[in-house]
Amino acid sequence: MPTQPVNVLLTGVTGFLGQAVLERLLSSTDARITCVIRPRGAQSGRARLDRLLRKPVFAPWRKAVGDAEAQRIFAERTDVLEGDLSTLERIDVPVDVVVHSASTVSFDAPIDESFANNVGGPEALYAALTASGQDPHVIHVSTCYVGGIAKGLRPEASVDHDVDWRAELEAAKVARAEAEAASRTPEKLQEFIDQATAAHGKQGPKTVARASEQARADWITARMVELGRTRARSVGWTDVYTFSKALGERVAEQEWAAKGHRLSIVRPAIIESALRHPTPGWIDGFKVADPLIMAYAKGSLPEFPGLPDSVLDVIPVDYVVNVVLALARLGHQGPERSDVGYFQVCSGASNPLPFHRMYSEVRAYFLQHPLEDDKGRPIIVPTWRFPANNAAERSLRLKERLSALGSRIGEALPSTAWTRQWSSSLSRMERGLGSLRTYVDLYQSYTRTEMLFDDQQTRALGAKLPDGTPDDETFDVRDIDWTHYWQDVHLPAMTSLAKVHARASSARKASRSKARALESGTDVLAVFDLEGTLLPSSLVTQYLSIMRFIRPLAQFPAEFADLVGKTNVYLKAERRDRGEFVRAFSRRYAGTRVADIERAVDGPWGDALLRSLRPGALSRIEEHRAAGHRTVLVTGSLDLFAAPLASLFDDVVASRMEVADGVLTGYLATPPLVDEARAQWLKDYAARHGLDLSRSHGYGDSVADVSWLQLLGRPVAVNPDLQLYRAASRAYWPIEDWKHA
Repeated sequence: MPTQPVNVLLTGVTGFLGQAVLERLLSSTDARITCVIRPRGAQSGRARLDRLLRKPVFAPWRKAVGDAEAQRIFAERTDVLEGDLSTLERIDVPVDVVVHSASTVSFDAPIDESFANNVGGPEALYAALTASGQDPHVIHVSTCYVGGIAKGLRPEASVDHDVDWRAELEAAKVARAEAEAASRTPEKLQEFIDQATAAHGKQGPKTVARASEQARADWITARMVELGRTRARSVGWTDVYTFSKALGERVAEQEWAAKGHRLSIVRPAIIESALRHPTPGWIDGFKVADPLIMAYAKGSLPEFPGLPDSVLDVIPVDYVVNVVLALARLGHQGPERSDVGYFQVCSGASNPLPFHRMYSEVRAYFLQHPLEDDKGRPIIVPTWRFPANNAAERSLRLKERLSALGSRIGEALPSTAWTRQWSSSLSRMERGLGSLRTYVDLYQSYTRTEMLFDDQQTRALGAKLPDGTPDDETFDVRDIDWTHYWQDVHLPAMTSLAKVHARASSARKASRSKARALESGTDVLAVFDLEGTLLPSSLVTQYLSIMRFIRPLAQFPAEFADLVGKTNVYLKAERRDRGEFVRAFSRRYAGTRVADIERAVDGPWGDALLRSLRPGALSRIEEHRAAGHRTVLVTGSLDLFAAPLASLFDDVVASRMEVADGVLTGYLATPPLVDEARAQWLKDYAARHGLDLSRSHGYGDSVADVSWLQLLGRPVAVNPDLQLYRAASRAYWPIEDWKHA
């Protein structure tokens, strides 16, 4: 750096590259750094910046200078401009160099989000710099892939296109409003309602409404993503990321360089883990190529439609940082005014890595160091044969159609141990196909590219480094030994990171899905459903069993035939709403004498009911009572039928039917406590009795129970139907079989 410390303005400091740039500026220069950071929630921008000092990227520096000294230097040499780039009107702190690395890097972000950050962000930054009257050297970080869909050598020069960035930015801004309006037409709203009703109808109207609104929001997001993808392709780019970054460069050229200011555009290729600094293999989470690599290592990618001889242009992050550092060290001696410098930090032209070689390195590593499946067995990675793109696509589409057919079949199957196992297998297959579809759609453009990126100007910059420059500050890509990088640096780092994530994920899942030992407490509630949970019966089988004791045997065949004849009516009601089914089925009791039911319940029918309680249910009820918990049975059945179980619980809450002259009318006295009605009752019951729902337990068997189970800290799915089984699996709720003690 020059004798006078250089003042650096840094954007994107919380990102992968931004962290590495900040660490280099602190550890290798005496620059003063002002970081543009927006607050997040209750956390200020300064607090977010201070948290970075505890991240692994700073660990070697902290160790070298000591924690106390590192904190002192960090506090003295860093400052914060709080707010989003779009909110900055002026930048009044002194600035000699700007490193602009903030961006949205997702390949498939919604178009408005991508443009707001990658086009609108630079526009606001350069307007604020202009308003400040300062003349810093701007280092604008972009990407090599701004050239779009092209072949051959891509030069270090301005991208040749005539797309109007202002028009595209404005169109992206109004796109969401248009999508919002399109989502609110009666036809679309009814479509969302129908989808939500089919998936969540049994859980209640509020759940359906929430799911419908979520479906609308998801539709808008999907529309914005698809708009970004198709608009990019329509004008010659692979995706919205490269499209918006190309327009961001144009903003820098027109709004900064063209007005007589110094501008350097740094274009990295695919940035991956560090080769040397701060430590070999340092990385902050999985980057561009890593999800593809880890999916392959887990056996989830049996094939991939890439071109084996295409060049996958990978560059270690410290090489990118070193180019930025070299340009920043020029300070006021940067490029001539109005003369833009372009620096492509890449390997394809000088030290190419063909896709087939990267695949071979990855395969060799994971054959020697395999990951393990959930049963601790080594995963044998597949062999890729690189089929033609259309063959791989046809195979994937066929599997997707078969998976969709399996899902439709699954919706009609009863819940058994076999169908639940089959449902789990189908869910795993669906997730795998979803991941494969994502990887194919997002990555094949990068693994089928026929572009090479020239790096002559970057190598010329490297040649100007002073004699004695430490090796870990150089950036000649010809020095990279790819076998060493993959086998000894990057893949070990990826494996370690994946294992940390897997252990953390497994611990979270285990803690949520494992039935924990019951803790004592008088403020803890244990709520039990009846039919299908404590008992293997349903309202239908309950009705048939009680009728055997209170109706003449001669009437039973006609009763059974009438029940069978109305089966379709009851099934439709059950699919629409659990409460509707309970009401409709309760009509069958019209004209039944209460005394006849009470006689059966107090006698053989009640005895049979107690004997049919699932062994696991009795065990769990006893455990809760021993722990001092308040036990409550809540059922849509009539209170008459729940009477034999009253001694097992502190409270029994059941449906009541109106009675006239000792005869049931068939009309319920109060709405049935099912789905969301039960959830509302539960909140009120807990408040009245001073119970802690976050420590309480609930047991249900049907997807209709989700609305109240999710209110409890410890929900359990008991012999669940397939829909509840899938919901419980996704939420990592314990799933228990109470057919045995």
